[in-house]
Parts: sequence; C-alpha cells; structure tokens
Amino acid sequence: MANYDNLKLNHQLCFALYAATHSLTRAYRSSLEPLGITYTQYLVMLVLWETDGISVGKIAQRLELDSATLTPMLKRLETAGFISRLRNLKDERIVEIKLTPAGNHLQHEIAQVQHGVACQTGLSTDEFNQLKDSLHRLVETMTNCEVPNKNKHN
Repeated sequence: MANYDNLKLNHQLCFALYAATHSLTRAYRSSLEPLGITYTQYLVMLVLWETDGISVGKIAQRLELDSATLTPMLKRLETAGFISRLRNLKDERIVEIKLTPAGNHLQHEIAQVQHGVACQTGLSTDEFNQLKDSLHRLVETMTNCEVPNKNKHN
C-alpha cells in the first residue's frame, strides 16, 4: 500500500509521458510499416527534410542519439534508396547524409501519416500545439536543470 499520494502511478508525470509515448509510437509504427520505414528512421527523415546534406553527427545531436546507434539505421535507409551517405571531401572522417529523389518523394506520403496520427490523438489543433509546446519547454527545462551529485565529496 502506497504511503504517499505522490507515489501513485497515475500521479506520475513520467508514467503519463511513458504511456503516451508508447501509444504514439505504436500508431506511427503501424502507419509507417507499409512505407518500409521504422519510427526511428522516420525521425531521421524528418531531420533530413528540414536540413538535407548534414553530417551523421549533427543528425545524432538533433535526435539525441549516439552516432553508433544511428549508423545501422542509416545503412538500412540507404539500402531502401531513401538516402545516400557521402564522405566529406575536406574531412573524410565526416559522413554527410543526402536525400535521394525517393527520399524526397517519401515526404508526401509521410505528411499523410503524420496527419493521420495527429487526428488519432483526438486533440484539437490548439490542444495539440499547446501540448507539443509544453513538452518542448519541459525538455528544455529538464536539460538545463542541474541535478546536484549527491555522491560527490568535497
């Protein structure tokens, strides 16, 4: 029996976000599967549609992923014909990702998927945008918040 009201599962912001994330991811997954891409590949494509021809490192930074995690996913997108990976001519350590014509064309189909998932939320446009803005503020605040290290001894 929970002795503290704030420890009830339904009172947890983290659980509400966790459950909502899983619901949204499932909705995207089922809609993206017929197009041949995963949810995480969808996120990569969103970054590329905003800024084509950027480095693997910049994509990883934008998605808050490790570059090593991204590499196999990019290989699959390349095999599917949506992107090409090119070494930077000035610095061969840098791999740049460019959209192919098929990758650019996929944007039209994905826009419909995103619209469909947005409709599935049951939120009005204003509610949808308010929630999204609140979550962006939450991420920014949590990212900028310093948590004291209790194990640190001076």
